[in-house]
Amino acid sequence: MGLLETIRGPRDLDALSREQLTQLAAEIRTFLVSEVSRTGGHLGPNLGVIELTLAIHRVFSSPTDAIVFDTGHQSYVHKLLTGRQDFTALRERGGLAGYPQRSESPHDIVESSHASSSLSWADGISRAFEMTGQNDRHVVAVVGDGALTGGMTWEALNNISDDNTRKLIIVVNDNGRSYAPTIGGMARFLNTVRTRRTYRDLYLSSQKAFDRLGPPGRAVYRGVRGGMHGFLARFSNNEALYSNLDIKYIGPIDGHDEQAMEEALSQAKNYGAPVIVHAITQKGKGYAPAVSDVADQFHAVGKIDPETGEPISSSSAPTWTGIFSSTLVSLAEKNDRIVGITAAMLRPTGLHKLAERFPDRVHDVGIAEQHAATSAAGLAFGGLHPIVAIYATFINRAFDQILMDIALHKAGVTFVLDRAGVTGPDGPSHHGIWDLSILQVVPGIHLAAPRDAERLAEELSEAVGIDDAPSVIRFPKGSVSASLPALRRTDDGVDVLAEHGHNDVLIVTVGPMAQLGLDVAALLDDAGIGATVVDPRWVVPVAGSIVSLADAHRLVITIEDGIRVGGIGTRIRQELRKAGVDTGVDELGLPDEFLAHATREQILEDAGLTAGAIARDIIAQVSGERIPVAKPAEVSARAVQQG
Repeated sequence: MGLLETIRGPRDLDALSREQLTQLAAEIRTFLVSEVSRTGGHLGPNLGVIELTLAIHRVFSSPTDAIVFDTGHQSYVHKLLTGRQDFTALRERGGLAGYPQRSESPHDIVESSHASSSLSWADGISRAFEMTGQNDRHVVAVVGDGALTGGMTWEALNNISDDNTRKLIIVVNDNGRSYAPTIGGMARFLNTVRTRRTYRDLYLSSQKAFDRLGPPGRAVYRGVRGGMHGFLARFSNNEALYSNLDIKYIGPIDGHDEQAMEEALSQAKNYGAPVIVHAITQKGKGYAPAVSDVADQFHAVGKIDPETGEPISSSSAPTWTGIFSSTLVSLAEKNDRIVGITAAMLRPTGLHKLAERFPDRVHDVGIAEQHAATSAAGLAFGGLHPIVAIYATFINRAFDQILMDIALHKAGVTFVLDRAGVTGPDGPSHHGIWDLSILQVVPGIHLAAPRDAERLAEELSEAVGIDDAPSVIRFPKGSVSASLPALRRTDDGVDVLAEHGHNDVLIVTVGPMAQLGLDVAALLDDAGIGATVVDPRWVVPVAGSIVSLADAHRLVITIEDGIRVGGIGTRIRQELRKAGVDTGVDELGLPDEFLAHATREQILEDAGLTAGAIARDIIAQVSGERIPVAKPAEVSARAVQQG
């Protein structure tokens, strides 16, 4: 039995010797490479925080002391040390979540995996402990250096620095990267701290960094105490960060020297006021394939060969992200007004190809979606057409800026939302299911959902031509859907994909749900019910032909992979009512719930978004009687096969 198998909780670490801690760190590294290579997950970030996490759990007493991770993708080691060592179904239904999850353990505090929020959580928790007399409890926030590019971090620091009586420790896990290398003024400063020769000599030595660094230096933050303090401009002789934030600073510490980390954290714990502990780590530490990966150091991987790091199987099918990436470059070559903006996700969103082709026309603003949106409004005012590419789950963070800075000012800005709809294994904080409901309330907005690669290229080109309002293109994660040509296109741009028999049912599909709509129509045709399937292409504003088609049918069914509440189906129902059309509308989509991690197929089936389930329900409505789902044979043999 190895040491790792004997660890059932953090206090099991207390009796370990230094040699045993070194052995345990090595076992954890081996475990992570072995297990995550089999399931996929966030490998690089967790390999980089092993010693750091061991030290935190040795010095602090979780869950009495609250540990908050920013972001939660670096919590695998924390899970192992708190009794969760079954990684066989990591990020699968019934298995461990890829982020902290309260239902798994009382040691998990914050579930949201959106960056830059941990210090606000830590501020609130520490204030609550102080106000309720829980003076024996500490709060530890583990912040990746990429999170320092987010505005919420600085808003929180502003408040934390205004009250120096709380037991709050901020561990800056500084590896110089978020997904890719961290950008911006703070990143440049931290890089200087990491690479100055005087510090590098200490870092590379095996001596205790804590003792060798000596007292804090005289570095100062440029700015005003109590306001937005700005970025550190320079530092003097020592490599210690010392600001007028009135927050004690300890570091930089070798984050892979467990003993040095323990000593620094112990000093911070005993200080009795907010402390920043600056730890230098290496993403992917100890795993050569990750360390040598220039792109993202194995930030998130699929199933890989643990020896080589090579993918075990990779589909050759084009991805939505890939189609967007190449299409954008083609458009930019013809239109020099096009510029790209990313919030620290250049490669994941596909903007890297545009950056390679036109380096001066892509801007990485760091983990700062709000800033990205308003900066885009400024670029549009200056005569450019910005393409802001982010994951759909993160558009929620920029809603106010889209509403008040872009739409109010009639700015021509296009948002490209990757991973829209159900994303699967990353769980509730990463499903992109709210964008349609949230964004369609923005006056003048244009929302498109392509069903295949051809429509993605077509709609992106159309979006670039909208210069007086925000436009949005959304598409899911993974391989692009098979090409679905239209039978015909209406004068206002709606694609009619299928027409079966009589005008009984109009099926309005949103984006990649088009194939599902066609499958439903085929089942209805078997049952003698006529159906028309349409893809609006641009789902907002609702095209007039959708209203006309609805008026000619007995029932309208809308199918979308966003939440039903306030979704596209609701918008169509409102438009029909406004036009005096009394055709009934049944809106199919996802429930207004936080959906746990599972495969996309499992989640859609749970929501009733399968051809058989939808067809059975439509037949029941059209025939005027309810057919029990338990008796699918009453529909048709084909419905049984597909349902």
